[in-house]
Amino acid sequence: MNARRVALTAAGLLVAVYVMARVDLVLRARSAYLEGEKWSSWSARPELKKAHFDAELAAREAELSRELAAGRLERAAYERKTGLARFERDQAVAESSLKYAFVWYQTAAELFSPPENRWSIRARAKMIETRALWKKELDAKKIPYQDYMLE
Repeated sequence: MNARRVALTAAGLLVAVYVMARVDLVLRARSAYLEGEKWSSWSARPELKKAHFDAELAAREAELSRELAAGRLERAAYERKTGLARFERDQAVAESSLKYAFVWYQTAAELFSPPENRWSIRARAKMIETRALWKKELDAKKIPYQDYMLE
């Protein structure tokens, strides 16, 4: 009787671990897919991307201003850090949204499956579409590339 209880407990634990791992993978795939959707939408509407990174910059500058006012930061360090924050914002806005969308879809499709789930399946389809759009973007900007570079 005791051995049977141990075997049932072990089997139950194995099932629980499998279910938790599967749920974790599905949730991670969903998160990556939705991140890809965000970047994809930013490709279509770059003003949303700019607004997002402008808001991040404003929050960082406000934090630095509070540190300066409290005396925890010298003026020279404040200037350097705000300049760096602006540079990082400019770089983020200039980056290809399609590149990031592709990478997030690829993450959902390849890293968070198996097991296959609706998010990894959707991401695999979006990956193909986004890669084609990314290639067109690179061609339009006359940026040379080889197909292996887009993997």
